[in-house]
Amino acid sequence: MRNLTWQKTKPQRQPRRRALLATLGLLLGLLPGMAMALPGYAEVKAQYRASDAWLLARDGQVLQQLRLDHQVRRLQWTPLEAMSPALLQALLYSEDQRFYQHAGIDWLAVASASWRNLWDNRTRGASTITMQLAGLLEQDAMHGRRSLVQKLGQSADALQLDHAWKKSDILEAYLNLVPFRGELQGVAAMSQGLFGKGPEALDAREAAMAAVLLRAPNAKPARVAERACQLLKQMQQARACADLEGFASLKLVAPFEPAMPNLAPHLARQLLRQPGQRLRSTLDMRLQQYAARQLRANLLQLENQNVQDGAVLVLDNRTGEVLAWVGSSDTLSTAPAVDGVLAQRQAGSTLKPFLYATALDMRALTAASLLDDSPVRIRTGNGDYIPQNYDKQFMGPVSLRTALGSSLNVPAVRSLLHITPDRFFARLQQLRFSTLTESVDYYGYSLALGAADVRLLDLTNAYRALANQGRYSGVRMQWAKSASKGKADKPMQVFSPAASYVVSDILADNNARAHTFGMDSALATRYWSAVKTGTSKDMRDNWCVGYTARYTVGVWVGNANGAPMHDVSGVSGAAPVWRAVMDYLHTHPDGRLLAPVVRTPPAGLLQQQVRFKPAIEPARQEWFLKGTELALVQASNDGDDVRSSKLGQDKRGAQADNSLVSIAYPGQGAIIALDPEIPPAQQRVVFKATPALPAGWHWRLDGKRVAPLKLASPRQLASENLQPANTSQTADLRYAWFPIPGRHVLSLHDASGKLRESSRFEVRGAMLREAMPAPNAKPARPS
Repeated sequence: MRNLTWQKTKPQRQPRRRALLATLGLLLGLLPGMAMALPGYAEVKAQYRASDAWLLARDGQVLQQLRLDHQVRRLQWTPLEAMSPALLQALLYSEDQRFYQHAGIDWLAVASASWRNLWDNRTRGASTITMQLAGLLEQDAMHGRRSLVQKLGQSADALQLDHAWKKSDILEAYLNLVPFRGELQGVAAMSQGLFGKGPEALDAREAAMAAVLLRAPNAKPARVAERACQLLKQMQQARACADLEGFASLKLVAPFEPAMPNLAPHLARQLLRQPGQRLRSTLDMRLQQYAARQLRANLLQLENQNVQDGAVLVLDNRTGEVLAWVGSSDTLSTAPAVDGVLAQRQAGSTLKPFLYATALDMRALTAASLLDDSPVRIRTGNGDYIPQNYDKQFMGPVSLRTALGSSLNVPAVRSLLHITPDRFFARLQQLRFSTLTESVDYYGYSLALGAADVRLLDLTNAYRALANQGRYSGVRMQWAKSASKGKADKPMQVFSPAASYVVSDILADNNARAHTFGMDSALATRYWSAVKTGTSKDMRDNWCVGYTARYTVGVWVGNANGAPMHDVSGVSGAAPVWRAVMDYLHTHPDGRLLAPVVRTPPAGLLQQQVRFKPAIEPARQEWFLKGTELALVQASNDGDDVRSSKLGQDKRGAQADNSLVSIAYPGQGAIIALDPEIPPAQQRVVFKATPALPAGWHWRLDGKRVAPLKLASPRQLASENLQPANTSQTADLRYAWFPIPGRHVLSLHDASGKLRESSRFEVRGAMLREAMPAPNAKPARPS
């Protein structure tokens, strides 16, 4: 049967062999003319693009690796000297044993393979590493099965490569471009993705597995283990075959995720744009790691109080460089990809320093001004607004220093009534709070208590403006050799240096915050620091932001999904993290504090003794903007009631405080509807101010002064539940205005014409013809 078969097949094979040999001889003679113009080694390396990008610390260390190309996984180009000798040995033994002897084509292997292919249906290739590299460089050859002509062209390219390139360059380029398994391309992605280590650390069995994957990248783990063991035996390393199948089953199962540095993922997503990019940031690696650890450590202590997320931002005051950007608590968070530095969260009490700085610059208040911390009901167009303090308690009259230091809410709202929401909102916009996109009427009086949403980035940089004597400038995230390079914008003076100094002095005063925080809180540091906490409604957000002469640190603690925390305030949630980071920044490794920076009071500021009558607070040395200084601050005492401070001069010449003046009606944003059932001539809108003020104060409506106001008698004041001040004459600032439909601005001015407060309101209804006031005109009905 064998002879019959041989005789039957022999005539069929001989013509094919002769034809193949003739064709092969002809094509081999044409090889030199079939070569393509191939790039050089330097060009190939320069054009190589990793699928990832790298964010570097200011000292060049890798902080974060971020994948940007999701079509293929390639890491950084790996030089030959950074590859394991075991890998190079396994590769050459498996793919090209005569690599260093041939000139691109292994003619012995070609002859052997050709002879076997002529006599056997099963084909076996003879491609050298140089030929395979030529195929990788020729993109068309990477798709589908190559024809004989394409293979011969590849052989011609291999001859050219071997002539033009060094052997080491060929080997290096091949190992960086060849696919290993799945989407892993190149030795760096393979070693990190499969084995979680760099190419320099691969051992014998890992190298054998990598080498056999080149011929069958998607082979099953058992088949890979079998071939790898065969290779190890050929290299006289059979002992490495032990448990190889189990090892392969463990390592060759997708997904293949290379181990990556993961210290600043959120900032990396902000800055990295191109695959292969290596960007040097302003971050300090050790500080970044420390801030992240402290955040996690504090959150773990609060794990039973339903708090999972947080963020930390550290800025250099002088340069605006971002030194630490921790966007989340990582694995503790249910949404670790959410960047807490950029997330919009309710500001709480953290906006109060900017409110009082505005009032100081307007010279409407001083640090010694008495503010009334008592229940108040403010009428607005959307109903009554009744602010409450954090502890639901009231202190009565307090100085501005105590009100800000102890973060009292009602005095802040009364101060906003005084300086007007418009002015405060304008200052916040100058501080570049990017989230304040609505009109001032949208936020209303709750703006004083931080009802608006802000970002930790904007808030922390706004505090940095206070640290820099009221000068605002943008932050820098990319490292520059010179601190003067790359600044986001030109510094802008938002607050005067004098007002900034006073606010900073209050935020650094441990006595001023003792009522709310006690004397021994996380806010009391061993070095000079100014700090403010904040807690939003229902304890959903928790802040601590503060600065020293060198640094500004902002911390947010809460839940990314907006869930309320359980009994977590700024001093227990965010403050411990703030304190730990600040201590780290101001302490030498041996525990010694950094040398303090001397704070020099700016021009336009003076300090003098001030006392209060009655002695609501102890006498003290207080800072004043020049021209606003007082030796005695006296609360007007109408009977036994000292809760309200009123303008005027007492008998000793001491100036009484005018900080509580406000427009009682119409309130900010009020909408007044004309009543069709009341004769037009009898409808009036009554302008009211409280408390009663000295003569000379007046109204202006839409910029025009209304008729002079008559003096009120004590009986008239009593009928409106108002009390006269301790002056001989007071102005009854009630005025009956004939309503005209449309939007209007009502402003209150003192005797010198200075604006004290304004209110925007709207009148709705049919147009009324102006008529003489009727004797018993009725006020229009509020909507």
